[in-house]
Amino acid sequence: MKLIHKKIAIVIAASALALTACSSDSSSSDAASGDAIAGVNSLEGIPVTVGSKDFDEGLVLGEMLVQAFGAAGADVTNQVGLGGTGVARTALTSGEIDVYPEYNGTGWAVHLEQEDPSFNSEELTANVKQMDFDKNQIVWIGRSPFNNTYGFVSSPEVTEANGGPFTTQSFMEYVRDNPDALVCMETEFPDRPDGLILTETATGIEMPDAQVSILDTGVIYTETASNNCTFGEVYTTDGRIPALGLTLVDDPGINILYNVSATMRAQTYDQAPDQFEAIVAAILQPLDNVKMAELNKRVSADGEEASVVANSYLVEQGIISG
Repeated sequence: MKLIHKKIAIVIAASALALTACSSDSSSSDAASGDAIAGVNSLEGIPVTVGSKDFDEGLVLGEMLVQAFGAAGADVTNQVGLGGTGVARTALTSGEIDVYPEYNGTGWAVHLEQEDPSFNSEELTANVKQMDFDKNQIVWIGRSPFNNTYGFVSSPEVTEANGGPFTTQSFMEYVRDNPDALVCMETEFPDRPDGLILTETATGIEMPDAQVSILDTGVIYTETASNNCTFGEVYTTDGRIPALGLTLVDDPGINILYNVSATMRAQTYDQAPDQFEAIVAAILQPLDNVKMAELNKRVSADGEEASVVANSYLVEQGIISG
């Protein structure tokens, strides 16, 4: 599906363009923040196939890239919503797509199979960026302020009965001491190196298989709110958490950081590195946890299309014209 191009608005604030470009020879170079604006809409004729994962936040972020790159003149093919992590990454490394949004924690633990990640978001992204380029010729562009890490939630009733929010330790102790307690998780989480194992290791408590129920990601929220799941594994910036009155389990820093970047094949990036850096920076820099959760809620709770939500955000930020 080809995107009908809009004219990109050259009104992006210079402060949004504090860029650190990664050249194809893996050395770092500074992109000029002010001068980059003049070249923002010069992706004319560059073919870019944009993909994403198939959950709400991935869809919204993918649509932002589709529309912003298209507005800048790129010949965009929309492959947003490809599937899970493995599907999206394989599509990127095989050349089926040129770019998709990915998280620094996932890059480190899953794609690069590394341990002991940094808990400094800037350092973690820098480490992933260098290693993924060296090994796979994949460039990581930009970094969001928001951190959409894994978490657990409880319903209003379960939270009230506990006397307030659970901590990670008290949540796992509750599951251990109450054999009827059911923890609902998505398919990947129990087996990911950055998933359940981190909580089990930190608390010293192993989750019994009999108390785990595997559900589709979206169903976990409603089933937890309905008390069919005692606890649910979630993404912490998901808009359904406030919409359904769910309460996050207090994580003292067990889960890996998940700030998002655009991950792009170097062959595509090298055609217009400053332009790609400028556009992605303008998209990501305003996205803190509150803003991302607000956009996610419009899709997951309010039923808006991801493409509509992405468009309104890009117009609001002055990245594309209305």
